Amino acid sequence: MRKLVVLKLDGDLEMGVRVTLEIGQEGFRPTTEISGYLPANPDIATVIDQWQSTYSSLWKFTRIKAKKIVYDGSISQRREDCYNLTNELRSHLNNWLLSESFRPVREKWLKHLMPEDEVRILIRTACLQLKKLPWHLWDLVDRDYPNAEVALSVPESEQIATTLHSASDKKKIRILAILGDSEGIDVEQDRQLLEKLPGANTTFLVEPQLPDLNDELWKQPWNILFFAGHSQTEGDNGRIYINATDSITIANLKYALKKAVAQGLQLAIFNSCDGLGLAKELQDLQIPQIIVMREPVPDLVAQKFLKHFLEAFSSGTSIYAAVRTARERLAGIEKEYPGATWLPVICEHPAVVPINWSKSQRFFNIRRFRTLLILSLLATLGVLGIRHQGGLQTWELQAYDQFMRSRPQEKQDSRLLIVTVTEEDFQLPEQKNRKGSLSDLALARLLEKLTPLKPRTIGLDIYRDEPSKSNQAALADNKLFAICKVKELAQERPGISPPLGVPPERQGFSDIVLDADGVVRRHLLAMQPAEPTSSCTARYALNAQLAFHYLEQEGISAKYTKSGDLQIGNTAFVRLRSRSVSFGESHRGGYQQADTGGYQILLNYRSSQGSPLAIAPKVTLTDVLRGKVNPAQVKDRIVLIGTTAQSFRDYIPTSYITEDGSHQEIPGVILQAQMVSQIVSAVKDGRPLLFILPVWGEVLWIGSWSLIGGIIAWCDRSGIQLLIVGGGAIGVLYLLCFILFCSGVWVPLVPSTLVLVVAGSTMVIYLNSQQSQRQLIATT
Repeated sequence: MRKLVVLKLDGDLEMGVRVTLEIGQEGFRPTTEISGYLPANPDIATVIDQWQSTYSSLWKFTRIKAKKIVYDGSISQRREDCYNLTNELRSHLNNWLLSESFRPVREKWLKHLMPEDEVRILIRTACLQLKKLPWHLWDLVDRDYPNAEVALSVPESEQIATTLHSASDKKKIRILAILGDSEGIDVEQDRQLLEKLPGANTTFLVEPQLPDLNDELWKQPWNILFFAGHSQTEGDNGRIYINATDSITIANLKYALKKAVAQGLQLAIFNSCDGLGLAKELQDLQIPQIIVMREPVPDLVAQKFLKHFLEAFSSGTSIYAAVRTARERLAGIEKEYPGATWLPVICEHPAVVPINWSKSQRFFNIRRFRTLLILSLLATLGVLGIRHQGGLQTWELQAYDQFMRSRPQEKQDSRLLIVTVTEEDFQLPEQKNRKGSLSDLALARLLEKLTPLKPRTIGLDIYRDEPSKSNQAALADNKLFAICKVKELAQERPGISPPLGVPPERQGFSDIVLDADGVVRRHLLAMQPAEPTSSCTARYALNAQLAFHYLEQEGISAKYTKSGDLQIGNTAFVRLRSRSVSFGESHRGGYQQADTGGYQILLNYRSSQGSPLAIAPKVTLTDVLRGKVNPAQVKDRIVLIGTTAQSFRDYIPTSYITEDGSHQEIPGVILQAQMVSQIVSAVKDGRPLLFILPVWGEVLWIGSWSLIGGIIAWCDRSGIQLLIVGGGAIGVLYLLCFILFCSGVWVPLVPSTLVLVVAGSTMVIYLNSQQSQRQLIATT
């Protein structure tokens, strides 16, 4: 931890200086304090005056507005004189600091500070003469403590009140850069250095008017205020030239700067001349830290310093180490520019928490990243726990329905033809002696009409469990498949037998799987009957039997792989539940509390003309019996026969919604057509089957969005921006989930949205609490 050394100086070079030394850890009260005395030393004052006079005669063009000066003597001679005075002043300063009355202070320093310590040395004095001393040339600082840097401060101060707008908490540091009057100098180099600065968002005001500058300071929070141009000190006050005709003092910006400090302004850099007067006024306004030039500064020196300082500071170096590094690198041009290393100085408020262009502006802060991971993990585990208990199942199934309805429309499946038995068909003469929706005579006539048209497969989705001899010959057709219903032990419902004359290999069960809300979202392909003596022993669903028979005519057969998956041709139908679950409830995808017994897959409805009812071409029983059917609609097709009459209420709710907001219901024969089409289209057309990621894949997906939510909160924590970016992330999540759904992958939307919001919210709370703690420490 950095050490803080405070030297309180009361007096001047003419009368002598009372000294108080305080040493402690930065951020805490001092643990060591001692008093001393520095005797009067008018010789140092004389040498300082001579050095300033010689130095000011060196430059024709500096960043100071002054009257034209006529210089005597050669420039080389003046440079040599300045260099000699520099050495003389260094010698005077160090001899003065070796005074016997100051020895206790020096010895206390050496006792409590190690040479390798990073030391922040604060010179607190009201005397401008003492402020102008080159304290960095003190042998303890310059030679013995390479990690020390001197800063100037006022003798008295009040606590700074800051807000949450901390530079280290933002994605980018905000810089307001004022490029003032540039007559005779080049401030464009300063602009280019700031524009290339990583991790910064810089706004430039070029030769602004005072109202514009004032408004910009009020408009938004700034972390750093930068000025390049002409400036000078007049008495105790500073003046900057903001454009070719106007100059202002700090008093002109008094209220705007106070507002900027309240909103988080932490550093002001005046890369201009003679800035100690500016620093004094800025410190009175409680700007935490200021970097100024003590004397007039040539362009090249100003540009070199800014370049070296920004390189060090933006890489994560402390402001003190960055200033020392930049100052010492100016030694390379001191032969041409004597005194260059003397110019930059930090002036700061004594209670300041130093600004730190943290490496987290460019790289992840390890501590925060660890916290981010922990919060994301906790959010993920919490949501997964709720999900495992079925707490999100309703919402997830609603999201499934929304995706299903939002997909692009598809063409009808022309491989199918649906023969419907409607209310009007009950009035046909052939239906005179019907029992149920279709009489024996009507069924016989229907099959007689269809058989010559050469359908490839016929499916009868109408129960016919009563014995009848009149149509057994037709039912024996090897293209005809009929339904039966398996006995339901749980509800004590007996099964329904298949029609007589239809052998077991051409029987298919009609059973479907309903979700808790009564909606069909799953496709039951196969199951093992509960009892061998059941009236329906069909192993496969009617729709599966029809699809198998249709595809077998093209040499495509069904089989089970070694892993237990049903495979038809090259297409695998991966079952919904885990293979490790042999019975009961399974936890897969959105289904966390659902019976996934049997061989179930997700039902990928085909919607044509905006409705699942338009799955395939339809004709009525009357159309077939009266010969009004185009033979091309029947040849080589899968023909499904079933009732659509409302009076029989063979209707099942689907994922689609009616105008009144209820789930759209479709007849059982349409549902069978949807399922047949799903199987055949997947095998023949490569139409996607819906499947769910494995458990580890879903955990990784959900955990990733939790991490994204935390990162969003970390990188951009201002309220409106957080809402915009967070809302955008949710929009991207929805879009990705929808695209994947259209491609056949049902990934978790609801849990991912929840963890994104929860992780982001907890990260915001954590960062705000950390900032509050830092402020509390700063005020104690």
